Amino acid sequence: MLLSAPEGDDKPLKYPLMFKVADCVALTKMDTAEVFGFSRQRFETNLRTVNSKAPVFELSAKTGEGVETLAGYLIER
Repeated sequence: MLLSAPEGDDKPLKYPLMFKVADCVALTKMDTAEVFGFSRQRFETNLRTVNSKAPVFELSAKTGEGVETLAGYLIER
């Protein structure tokens, strides 16, 4: 499951099925999170309401942050 930070931290509650069946969640554009008021804590709380197990990866294509970690996870899976 991909979620872009500008879309909002409330999406797991708006689209619960999508997040419930996700094996993992990649939060993209995290370098913009502050600008858009995206709260990682609020997102985590909302996500865990519908999916208690999916790992979450924070990504930024601009800085490259998190890309290798997510790639490693996917290769192992």
